[in-house]
Amino acid sequence: MFKTRRELIFVILAGIFITNAVVAELIGGKLIQIGPFVMSIGILPWPIVFLTTDLINEYFGEKGVRKLSFITACLIAYAFIILLFAINIPAAKGISPVNDIQFRAVFGQSMWIIVGSIVAFLVSQLIDVTVFWFFKNRTGDSKIWLRTTGSTIISQFFDSFIVLGIAFWLPGKMNTQIFISSALTGYTFKLIIAIALTPLIYLGHAIIKKNIAKDL
Repeated sequence: MFKTRRELIFVILAGIFITNAVVAELIGGKLIQIGPFVMSIGILPWPIVFLTTDLINEYFGEKGVRKLSFITACLIAYAFIILLFAINIPAAKGISPVNDIQFRAVFGQSMWIIVGSIVAFLVSQLIDVTVFWFFKNRTGDSKIWLRTTGSTIISQFFDSFIVLGIAFWLPGKMNTQIFISSALTGYTFKLIIAIALTPLIYLGHAIIKKNIAKDL
């Protein structure tokens, strides 16, 4: 099916990337509290998205990430459309273990959340790939940590504020103080995760290089 290991690795990375991105958007409507701070539970799958984004960037180029980001945004929109149909189809009364009210409470995200999720995802991914290649063009194959962590730090700052701003602040579900606090909390969490992932990024590079050495 796959002519080279490089093609297989791309499909695997793309699958992991898309799955985690879609899951993150679907669960993003739930807010959790860490001490006095509030942030979206949708942050949980993002470390994997960071990791796969950097690896795809490194071995499959800027165009590969851009195309994959647009495809993923379309799939996120598709997932929300399917959920919209599912919400409006009545549950079997007395049979379904999940009734309509419960289902809507979990998956019935407002249009603000859907728009915010998609816009934030696309903007952050496009910023990420731009910053990544800005550093790579200047450092070559050295300083992997700089381009991977640097691109994540910058792109996720925008992501954290855009998604909460559109989904919760603009429609009046959050006041300005909570909005800024929540966005900074989420961003700080992502920042810590991005730094903590650095060893895994180097491990991922070593594994991929070993498996596609012939292709390279």
